[in-house]
Amino acid sequence: MFEQSFKNIDDVLHRDAGVGTELDYIEQTSWILFLKYLNDFEEDKKTESALAGKKYGYIIDPKYRWEIWASPKTTGGKFDHNKALSGSDLINFVDHELFPYLKKFKTEAVSPDTIEYKIGEIFSELKNKIQSGYALRNILDIVDGMRFRTDSEKHEMSHLYESKIKNMGNAGRNGGEFYTPRSLIKTIVKVVAPKIGEKIYDGAVGSAGFLVEAYNYLKESKKLTTSDVEILQKKTFYGKEIKSLAYIIGVMNMILHGIEAPNIIHTNTLAENISDIQEKDRYDIVLANPPFGAGIRKEIQQNFPIKTGETAFLFLQHFIKILKAGGRAGIVIKNTFLSNTDNASVSLRKLLLESCNLHTVLDLPGGTFTGAGVKTVILFFEKGSPTKKTWFYQLNLTRNLGKTNPLNEKDLEEFVTLQKTKANSPNSWSIDMKDVDQKTFDLSVKNPNKNTEQKLREPKEILEEIGELNKDSDKVLENIKKLI
Repeated sequence: MFEQSFKNIDDVLHRDAGVGTELDYIEQTSWILFLKYLNDFEEDKKTESALAGKKYGYIIDPKYRWEIWASPKTTGGKFDHNKALSGSDLINFVDHELFPYLKKFKTEAVSPDTIEYKIGEIFSELKNKIQSGYALRNILDIVDGMRFRTDSEKHEMSHLYESKIKNMGNAGRNGGEFYTPRSLIKTIVKVVAPKIGEKIYDGAVGSAGFLVEAYNYLKESKKLTTSDVEILQKKTFYGKEIKSLAYIIGVMNMILHGIEAPNIIHTNTLAENISDIQEKDRYDIVLANPPFGAGIRKEIQQNFPIKTGETAFLFLQHFIKILKAGGRAGIVIKNTFLSNTDNASVSLRKLLLESCNLHTVLDLPGGTFTGAGVKTVILFFEKGSPTKKTWFYQLNLTRNLGKTNPLNEKDLEEFVTLQKTKANSPNSWSIDMKDVDQKTFDLSVKNPNKNTEQKLREPKEILEEIGELNKDSDKVLENIKKLI
């Protein structure tokens, strides 16, 4: 049901002059879904209060509730065409009354960890781009038929929302920063193995995939007590995100997965001087895929002891600093980090190896991140004691990864099994730090157990990938034409 609803919404947005790209599609869908979710959330709270013999105090004033402006009903429960806004009346209400009202929640909320604050922050970060009031009316009618009441409904909706994020991530470079393959995230979470009561942090939160999967992992880790549920809701998951759209999507994604008021802050993580981080600011676990790329401004670099224009290297310094002693991390980074000879790379490897136990490195094949040309590794480390030995695992698959052949959890099963004992195999080996060059700290991935000859790709496979890339190019060009 939800899948067809999403398709119908996309069809309507595709015809609206104000919405030009897939990024716009998910942004505009998100704020409407959020308000419908909020309505169902309040109705559930009202029911719970009534069963407890209490009166529920609504968050949203009557005029701005979903059943008043978005989908008014007759006394018989049918849609009230006489009261429903449409056309220019609807657009004027949304742009000049609804959004300004919702923005005010940010300044009026008692704390950033409340749903009131999240409402205000979300509607301070976006605007309605839908130009046709008739198109918006159509979308509201579709969304009104979507329910967020039962666990199965929420599960289906969250799954489909993840699919939309994935499609957005593959739509273009800007979107690609938001999406990390879920099979990889689940594996990283399994290895780091968080426990209830530990604080989990992602300073480059994107669509909140790491926090969502950590939440799913912890929910299944034991039979939850009332106290456990309270801890997971309010004192476990923390994130920061600089980009407005990613922030909105991350908050929405966590809400749909069951976290009512996500502790995600819209801020530039790298603008924080890491020397200002105190013990009270630290976390037990860091899970992240920081953005790659050079060009960080000099004033931002001044916040770090190791100066570099590479974004991911600054994030890694931040993550090491913000971990508690004994804290654990699983971080995605470019594989060139292990062997680059520039001063920043060497200094950063030295910092990592001397202040943390880098116990595991997972080397991933090309194509793991669809549309990205870089090869990556996962660094697993624990803060507080220097590295003595590092176990490497090189993921060697019999197929080439790409859009039509994505990474899956089965691909990573051997890694998860062997990592527990750090066993040697054709794909894994260990190195002693005393054997590492103490001037360069080179940690290049050189599998001593495997033939390094490259398997040639089949012509059919190459042609299929070219076809997929051509489709993506056509879609990008189509979006560009709309914007011109």
